[in-house]
Amino acid sequence: MNFVNSKLEEFNNSLKNKKVAVIGLGVSNKPLIEYLYNLGANITVFDNKDEEKIDKKILEQVKKYEINQSFGKNYLSKLKGFDIIFKSPSCRVDLPEIEEEIKNGAKVTSEIELVVELAPCKIIGVTGSDGKTTTTSLIYEILKTKYKCYLGGNIGIPLFTKIKEMKPEDIVVLELSSFQLMNMKQSPNIAVITNVTPNHLDIHKSYEEYIEAKANILKNQNEDDILVLNYDNEITKKFANNAKSKVIFFSSKEKLSDGVIFDDKTIKYCEQGLRRHIIKQKDTNLRGIHNAENICAAVAATMSLVSVEEQAKAIKNFTGVEHRIEFVKTINEVKWYNDSIASSPTRTIAGLNSFDEEIILIAGGYDKHLDYEPIAEPIIKKVKTLILLGQTSNKILGVVQNKLKEKNLVLPIYKTESLEEAVAKAKEHAKPGQIVLFSPASASFDMFKNFEERGKKFKELVKKI
Repeated sequence: MNFVNSKLEEFNNSLKNKKVAVIGLGVSNKPLIEYLYNLGANITVFDNKDEEKIDKKILEQVKKYEINQSFGKNYLSKLKGFDIIFKSPSCRVDLPEIEEEIKNGAKVTSEIELVVELAPCKIIGVTGSDGKTTTTSLIYEILKTKYKCYLGGNIGIPLFTKIKEMKPEDIVVLELSSFQLMNMKQSPNIAVITNVTPNHLDIHKSYEEYIEAKANILKNQNEDDILVLNYDNEITKKFANNAKSKVIFFSSKEKLSDGVIFDDKTIKYCEQGLRRHIIKQKDTNLRGIHNAENICAAVAATMSLVSVEEQAKAIKNFTGVEHRIEFVKTINEVKWYNDSIASSPTRTIAGLNSFDEEIILIAGGYDKHLDYEPIAEPIIKKVKTLILLGQTSNKILGVVQNKLKEKNLVLPIYKTESLEEAVAKAKEHAKPGQIVLFSPASASFDMFKNFEERGKKFKELVKKI
């Protein structure tokens, strides 16, 4: 008998002739617009960018369907009288225009919220300040040999239009940002929080709001669900106090009686004090303690779904994710690594700690109003030459110089105006046996569209050397 998703059918039927707003014309909203159009919705699209800066393919679609549009500085001025509002992840619901629509009865949702609400199968959601993409990808790789899996959220493809294909026995694996979680009213069946450290304070009103957004992933779980938490992170550890679900901790610092640990360079599953070895880190392609922790989180999330042998095989074959301590090229006995994903100090610290070799560090980028004090000590310990660029270069320079002065040390530091200049400077100063690590500790938006574009540019420049 063919499976019928009655919740999805009911939702689809409710859209006909409804006045629907789509706010933010990012990549996930192109298939969404087509889906809504085919269901007979009366659509208006909104974006704070001017028309010439919007993706041409989406504009072509908007014009083809003769969809109403509102772009530019006062883009929400036409947001009046809508039944449903689909917002992009970074669009806040406390904007006055959206609050007014909610008062008048509008339902506010997003592509990813509807996936969680309408998918007929088990959902695994992963969030955290660092490591969530690697952990999500690992979970997907572990499960996909045994289940039909869908990978989405911040990575993979927009999944809303795939809900109609999903069956109850399938599994959806989602990477979830704090923005996607802020207003979510349903939690995944298996929720993973890798860690919580300050991030995205350019959009969140406070660190407390950011923490609360991350905690939203577990708020609507029940006793049949699973929550995977980092025991070593004080914030995530405390989340267990409010959990209704079964909690599984992972740790790289404590020998837990129950949970998943990284001990003696080995990932181990612990139950009532008994430890079962799963895989040694040297048998994987992932460097650094932070990646050992990511493996632990993925093991904890999939323990109830596959065997230890299946986990170990998938982990061993996993080659890592692009832009995450990604090996690019060896030039004159110097290895070059692309860690463009490192958009915060904690990510760059993890990158620095992944190597025993002397490091030439290229860092700096868009300012998310983060504290750079914690990065000074690791830079002084691990880095032989520091090359800076972008908005945060003065912040990083300031904290490093203060630490050098305090310790009466000297470190060669160079400020550059572009990534091209930074790569040339690194080539000039790198010595055989050292590594060049591009790990910005900052977002990309001062010079690039996103961290992927930034990482691709770095790799392109290195490959030309």
